[in-house]
Amino acid sequence: MKIFDSHFHIIDYRYPIIENQGYLPPNYLIKDYKKDTKKLDIVGGTVVSGSFQGFDQQYLIHTLNKLGKGFYGVTQLPIEVSDKKILKLKSQGITAVRFNIQRGGIESLKNLRYFSERIYELAGWHTELYLNTKTLSQITDTLKALPRVSIDHLGLSKEGLPTLLDLVDHGLHVKATGFSRGNLDVVETMKQIYMVNPEALMFGTDLPSTRAPQPFSLNDVKKIQEAFDEEACSKIFYQNAQHWYQKN
Repeated sequence: MKIFDSHFHIIDYRYPIIENQGYLPPNYLIKDYKKDTKKLDIVGGTVVSGSFQGFDQQYLIHTLNKLGKGFYGVTQLPIEVSDKKILKLKSQGITAVRFNIQRGGIESLKNLRYFSERIYELAGWHTELYLNTKTLSQITDTLKALPRVSIDHLGLSKEGLPTLLDLVDHGLHVKATGFSRGNLDVVETMKQIYMVNPEALMFGTDLPSTRAPQPFSLNDVKKIQEAFDEEACSKIFYQNAQHWYQKN
């Protein structure tokens, strides 16, 4: 089974690392990632900037250069970033901006629509959100108006699932990642999302599983394979995410 890993982190202390909510992550280099995924057929993926990496892209550009073709970057940017900077980052393999609401970035929601529309019109980038779906009702109309949006970690919350499914029906994509982070039934949630839109789910390892109660394991892959048929697995593990990121 080919896998496009839609969500993992590389943590390199040669570049800026910022303490977030009292947390500092472990060092986690490309060699560590390759060791942890050696039993998987990883053919591409997305390196996602964590809250602890702030607005630094140096590590991300270095990582993408080392990983090579088929890998993309998701970064965090200040609202005042220049068009020139965004277009340069696009040329270096970065394809999306992340709003980390779950880790204290609630203020950025004020600029969500403006910034998301700006980066899409300028560079074709989409917006990625790390938040609890029980808060989604506050921004549902905004998200429906945006061109391309994805949400991390299945939205974390069973309470917000009805709202999430409504947004999936309007084109929102969902990352099947970080299975221990939320309070939901992972397989049942994925089945409901798949029924609404078979193209919406995108698997990711979430390695190195920073702050997760349980780190990623091969059982996470097995759980999906046992719940879905071969066609669905191909979409979830590979096709959906590859198509989503190659659009940019």
